Amino acid sequence: MVTPNTVSSVISSETVSGTNVYNPAGDKLGTIDTLMIDKLSGKVRYAVMEFGGFLGIGTDRYPLPWESLKYEPNMNGYVVSLTREQLDNAPRYERDTAPAYTDEYGRRVNDYYGVPYL
Repeated sequence: MVTPNTVSSVISSETVSGTNVYNPAGDKLGTIDTLMIDKLSGKVRYAVMEFGGFLGIGTDRYPLPWESLKYEPNMNGYVVSLTREQLDNAPRYERDTAPAYTDEYGRRVNDYYGVPYL
């Protein structure tokens, strides 16, 4: 059975940007900065979370596999099974030094979060 898209199941990337990301305990980890979309399939591969710094200065970007995020309507944000301590070793980069999202990089990111690559 095909479920039709509805206003509640489809969201624009513009709306996703700025959405809060929480851990299961309800602690805010950061906000979604941007989405990385696979050019061939058209599917969202990563939500890049902004964390740290102040007013956008000194913040790092953390690519989170889209499959690792679950939208929680009661929190009006996404939940990822990740602690702040786990962010210390997570793949990340500074705003102006975005990596090339190669297969090797994608595997490293997905392996860190325990999500199968492609």
